[in-house]
Amino acid sequence: MSKEGYIKSESLEEKREISLRRAEELKREIADYLQIEQNIETGMRFHERSMRNRERILEYFGADEHNWNNWKWQMEKRVSDVETLASILDLNELEIHAIRRASKQLRWAISPYYLSLIDFENYEESPIYMQSVPSLLELNDNQSDDDPMGEETTNPAPRITRRYPDRLIINVTNQCGMYCRHCQRRRNFGETDSHAAHEDLEAALQYIRENPEIRDVLVTGGDAFMLSDETIDWLLGELDAIEHVEIKRLGTRAPVTIPQRVTPELCRILKKYPPLYINTQFNSPMEVTPEAKKACDMLVEAGVILGNQAVLLKGINDDRNVMKKLNQELLKIRVRPYYIFHAKEVKGTTHFIAPVQKGLEIMKHLRGYTSGLAIPTYIINAPGGYGKTPVNPEYVLSLDEKEVVIRTWQGKTFNYPNHVFEK
Repeated sequence: MSKEGYIKSESLEEKREISLRRAEELKREIADYLQIEQNIETGMRFHERSMRNRERILEYFGADEHNWNNWKWQMEKRVSDVETLASILDLNELEIHAIRRASKQLRWAISPYYLSLIDFENYEESPIYMQSVPSLLELNDNQSDDDPMGEETTNPAPRITRRYPDRLIINVTNQCGMYCRHCQRRRNFGETDSHAAHEDLEAALQYIRENPEIRDVLVTGGDAFMLSDETIDWLLGELDAIEHVEIKRLGTRAPVTIPQRVTPELCRILKKYPPLYINTQFNSPMEVTPEAKKACDMLVEAGVILGNQAVLLKGINDDRNVMKKLNQELLKIRVRPYYIFHAKEVKGTTHFIAPVQKGLEIMKHLRGYTSGLAIPTYIINAPGGYGKTPVNPEYVLSLDEKEVVIRTWQGKTFNYPNHVFEK
């Protein structure tokens, strides 16, 4: 071998040695997560337990699989009283008393499907239970606001919320498959389910027609999928006919709480109106189930683009490993993590609010530790309806005309040239 060839070979060996040392360093970075990850409950891992719970629920209602797979049956049989819940879940007397007392002031309901995801043997620790069953903590919150987002003062037309120059919300219903205890619009729960009046929807559409700067419309509620197929078809058709509306979005938690709502008939309607985006709200890996995957598969096959808007919730997902697992599970069912919302200071929900530092810690341990596709944007909604504000760990430490000092995901600091060219 020539001297030149030997030098090149030696150089390659040195490079490989450097690469191997770097690979070992990276393996150490993820070793703790790999150990913890095995104990994180997911809807896929605990599907058999949920199936056993399903049988128990079906027996209670005297129903069968045909009923279970019918979304209207799921809505009709939503559990909304402590007696029914206690008969299915074996609640202790203290919890029965607390729910009965809370129920006098708070509306709640859980679809049989979502109920089946609870760990019946350890329900008080279940992220599903905590999101769906009322707590006395909700009654003790007297300092927060019913409408911290200022939706009632950013409402220029019936059913419209407008906080940005080129997009707005149409609020079409107060109905949901279940009523999240952390809901930002819990003031709208009321005593009964009600959809927007047709004349109000017409007025909202007319407002959009008269404001050509509106290019993006989000139809939400409540849950937009609680509308009938016919109403969804009509509303999307009307929006599609407005030339300046480029993007149509639907806000729904149905893939999470009542996936039976995603039917072939609904998907045929949605397929007619591209581009169509749906943002849903998975908050726990336990919510990513085979049933949720089937619903998301059907939506994707109908041409819908799926995103997730998780809410950072104390005791449910305020853990960097749980949030990472959630986002990775979502990608497996073709749902792109979009936002992590810092929980809003809505009256009755402040026991769910984690410190902002916790959100920043989670974001710090997503960047670099998992694929970029699994990293949403952490958002705090500015009070009074002033919109979403991204909040991120600091990666730019200083910046001037000569250089930028950056901190990597591992905490290493580098000086990077800043090329500022004068014209």
